Formats: sequence, C-alpha cells, structure tokens
Amino acid sequence: MINIVLIAHNLRSAHNVGSLLRTADGLGVQKVFLTGYTPYPLVASSDDRLPHLAAKTNQQIAKTALGAETTVDWEYLADIKGLLKDLKRQGLTIAALEQSPESLALPSYKPPKTIALLVGREVEGIELDILADCDIVLEIPMFGQKESFNVVQAAAMALYHFRFAR
Repeated sequence: MINIVLIAHNLRSAHNVGSLLRTADGLGVQKVFLTGYTPYPLVASSDDRLPHLAAKTNQQIAKTALGAETTVDWEYLADIKGLLKDLKRQGLTIAALEQSPESLALPSYKPPKTIALLVGREVEGIELDILADCDIVLEIPMFGQKESFNVVQAAAMALYHFRFAR
C-alpha cells in the first residue's frame, strides 16, 4: 500500500482547496498540508484569523469539499521549507507537479511507497527555490492548445497515477 501526502502551496482559490480535499479523500491521501497563503478551513480551537474572514473562507472551501474538510486529515503551516525538510527526514520522496526543463513525464514515473505530491500557484506555478528542494519534478503531457490543467485536475491525475502505478 502506498502512503501519499499532498501539499498545496500558495493557492489563491478556496474552491480549489475544497476540491483538493475532496479529491484527497477519494484517493486515500493520508494527509493534506496547506501552506503559504493557501486558504484553509476553520480551526476550531486556535484559529487566529478574524472570525468573519475565517468563516467566509471555511464556507467557500466547504462548498466544493462537500464534507471532506472534516474527514480528511489536514494541517495548515505557513512554512513550506520546514515541512519539506521534515517530510524528507520521515523518508518521503517530494514530487513537485510542475512544467520545467528538468521534469519527467508523469506516465513514465513509478512512485515509491511513501511520497508527497506538491502542487502550487494556479497561474505562476511553484517557485524555483521550492522546486530546488524537491526530489523530482513531474509534468503531465499536454496534447491540446492549452498549456496546463487546473491545479485540482492536475493533482487528481497525479494522485490517481501514484495510487495505481505499478
């Protein structure tokens, strides 16, 4: 059985976060880390955001998560660099999903038993200094006119591949 962790870094859309949580639930992701300025659901005991902003963000996430925000193990961390170091120390391979000259086509990648998938900013992609901290960069080949998929669609494809590639 493969152990998959998902990291969503610097996403702007609360709706994308909700969809990612729902996708993570459906594909058996062990934990989701929401980092940087990524919106995150309400933290019952220790939410330091203004209450009306936290409630609004939570409502937007819940709209697409359909309950996954309460069933998926998730955590918000501002510092992605520390998280990546911790996950590596725990033996996880960090795989970034990004278009880059060094990327490997997702279909040709055989994931290890423990892996963390990193997805990033919807338009600009993952920052270069963060890509440098990853073990591998994976890319989904495109066959049409568009240059990329929505972050949730891309994550779903990669997570599904990780779950069933052998």
